Amino acid sequence: MSEEGRARLYPLLARPHIHLSGPVDQTMYASFRDQLRAAPDEGTLVVAISTLGGDPEVARLMGDEIRLMREYQQREILFLGKVAVYSAGATFMAAFPVDKRFLTKGTRLMIHERVMTSTINLSGPLKTLTATLRAKLHEIEHSVAIEEEGFRDLVAGSGIAFEEVQQKAPSNWYIEANEARERGLVLDVI
Repeated sequence: MSEEGRARLYPLLARPHIHLSGPVDQTMYASFRDQLRAAPDEGTLVVAISTLGGDPEVARLMGDEIRLMREYQQREILFLGKVAVYSAGATFMAAFPVDKRFLTKGTRLMIHERVMTSTINLSGPLKTLTATLRAKLHEIEHSVAIEEEGFRDLVAGSGIAFEEVQQKAPSNWYIEANEARERGLVLDVI
């Protein structure tokens, strides 16, 4: 069946309740909250996003709000990725079960490792310097743990193993919509 034919199977996807576009940041979060307040209180909710990425913690925050609505309000919430779902966009997508994820034809996902840029200034008594280094190491270790949780959520229920994501993420793994469907990362492409 063609993507056009598939689209008819999912009429709700033609009119998302929430439209997110641009960098995943506090501005997107504010728009998300405003649109969520304006959305119907009952029935299936459709959230569409197109993004080149941004702040993974904002993506996790929006995703957690989706999870809470799904669990406490028993709402069906559908994800629709359009054109580009990169980086933090894939982090947001991970909050949706694979059978609630859709992509428009030609959309690309991009999955990569978190990036940190940091300068450590070592100045002061030697005993305090080890604490400074330990604190930075703990920050890195916990960031890696959060990243791995997100990768596991992203591939849960799909045909993609966590280990494959770990292997491909360091070099920016791009996945075209049809491949995402074939690998079970999304339910369908429209």
